[in-house]
Amino acid sequence: MSTREFKDVRALSIASDAQQMIEVARAEGIETVWDRLAAQQPQCGYCALGVSCRNCAMGPCRIDPFGAGPQKGVCGADADVIVARNLGRTIAAGSSAHSDHGRDILEVFAATAHGETNGYRITDEAKLMRLAAELGIATDGRTTTAVAVELADLLMENYGTRRAALSFVERTPKVRQDLWDSLGVTPRGIDRESVEMLHRTHMGVDNDYVNILLHGLRTSLADGWGGSMIATELSDILFGTPSPVVSTVNLGTLKPDMVNIALHGHNPMLSDVIVQAAEDPDLIALAHELGAAGINLVGLCCTGNELLMRRGVPMAGNHLMQELAITTGALEAMVVDYQCIMPSVTDVAKCYHTVVISTSDKAKFPGAVHMSFDPSRGMEIGRDIVRRGVEAFANRNPSRVRIPVEPVQLMAGFSVEAILGALGGTPAPLVEAIADGRIRGAVGVVGCNNPKLTQDYGHVTLTRRLIENDILVLVTGCSAVANGKAGQMMPAAAAMAGPGLRATCEALGIPPVLHMGSCVDNTRILVLAAALANHLGVDISQLPLAGAAPEWYSEKAVAIGAYVVASGITTVLGVEPPIFGSRNVTGLLAGGLDDVVGAKFAVEADPERAAVIIRRHLEAKRAALGLPAIDVDTIVAPVATA
Repeated sequence: MSTREFKDVRALSIASDAQQMIEVARAEGIETVWDRLAAQQPQCGYCALGVSCRNCAMGPCRIDPFGAGPQKGVCGADADVIVARNLGRTIAAGSSAHSDHGRDILEVFAATAHGETNGYRITDEAKLMRLAAELGIATDGRTTTAVAVELADLLMENYGTRRAALSFVERTPKVRQDLWDSLGVTPRGIDRESVEMLHRTHMGVDNDYVNILLHGLRTSLADGWGGSMIATELSDILFGTPSPVVSTVNLGTLKPDMVNIALHGHNPMLSDVIVQAAEDPDLIALAHELGAAGINLVGLCCTGNELLMRRGVPMAGNHLMQELAITTGALEAMVVDYQCIMPSVTDVAKCYHTVVISTSDKAKFPGAVHMSFDPSRGMEIGRDIVRRGVEAFANRNPSRVRIPVEPVQLMAGFSVEAILGALGGTPAPLVEAIADGRIRGAVGVVGCNNPKLTQDYGHVTLTRRLIENDILVLVTGCSAVANGKAGQMMPAAAAMAGPGLRATCEALGIPPVLHMGSCVDNTRILVLAAALANHLGVDISQLPLAGAAPEWYSEKAVAIGAYVVASGITTVLGVEPPIFGSRNVTGLLAGGLDDVVGAKFAVEADPERAAVIIRRHLEAKRAALGLPAIDVDTIVAPVATA
């Protein structure tokens, strides 16, 4: 471990559970993500500005952003081309990650339709039929199986090269579809766009930074309106469409007298089966034999969000909590699938009795027990995994168990269907609330944690400032967990909101911050935005909407930001993307795109200032629509429930 001086834990996280467990890790000499970040300082300035290139063996090359050194790489690429190439490849990687998640769900869905899985079934038949009808598949008089098989085949085609446009593009307003067509960015095939981006950014192919970036938007749209949307829709059909549910969040969800198993990653396929397996009477009896009161499942990251939304499984934490969950000494097993899982968890687990169990053949971890997941044996594998966790309880050292806080309640489960259901089945009441000023607008506050920033501070502070100004906030992923820990996701939190939003939330019995799911479920926000725009007969870009990613870190987040902006929603980032080595690329993304797609990026690390930027943006959109300015001294009548 580094001998450098430690930062005050309050500079690392605003969450009490994180602060306490960081202190425990320090006392026991256990290295965490914050220690490794400190050891990396100073990080490479060329990489931070996006002006380093290693795309071929003539390099690696770098551009001197101050003009004193090389201004072109060996091949002749300048800063604009290098930055655009790097950004394009980042978008392709992020899009591939979420879209491959969608493919995994689709393959299990198809296998389930053919009767080839164990532990899976079509849970939401009504949504299956609605989705099939939307995509032109006949449903009248047909069996669930027949419709599911045809739907699976149709969605499989979205991954290939046979289509002129992805199936879900038609959900967007016609004006947006026409705009994408005119720009040549309509997504055609999910895999096709990522492959083409890698081709374009090979040395000697696309050397026009504008052309590269436009294809970057197309690649991201293939994720947002393709792979990720498929993941969300089919997960709902397989596991159930979320509806409001109350559960708990933070490390207090771990129980000192129970077998604790954390489900970590992003894909609900295995974790949903494990929830069923943990209810097996034989496994519960085994836990009792070993001295445990029972089996307690908790979630981490987006696998946790999936289970929270549909099954009410408690949430232990977001991205930066994964090592700290192990340092409680109360975790018997961490079951991982893929994405956002730190390789370090196996090192931390060696200091405790925790067994790390990897389950995806595309995501193996040295030091973990690998139990390859096969949906044809889903329940059998689920029981084996739970058994490993139960057996580990016998190795727990009670003197090392430290559960730092009591759990906090949160409400989750706000799918588009649940939101529209609360409004009487139509977006009209929400439109009316925005039009008459009870709600100023809506913002999706999403994304990761990043150890460069104080954990959760950006998410919680930005959200609080927005709801104080009568702005409805929609959250997913790590942001949802941060706001849950801060107590901002129960109906009582309406007391924190401005008068108009407060009255609306109290009338509907909902929080001012709505948990819409995992990271792939950002597509729910797209669908809701499109529904509002279609209801009004306008483009998405005309609505008083915005996006924000205060603490993002991953390539997936870059792809998300790109497809949100390409869909017409201006987005504020709290971490600088590696683009500032090119004035032209920066100028296009932060300004020029507004003239192209009706939205742009802004970068502001201070959530207080970011809130002001967003509020001014929403006010400008309201003014353009001829909507009245909001008088915060006037409390308007609440939305009527249906």
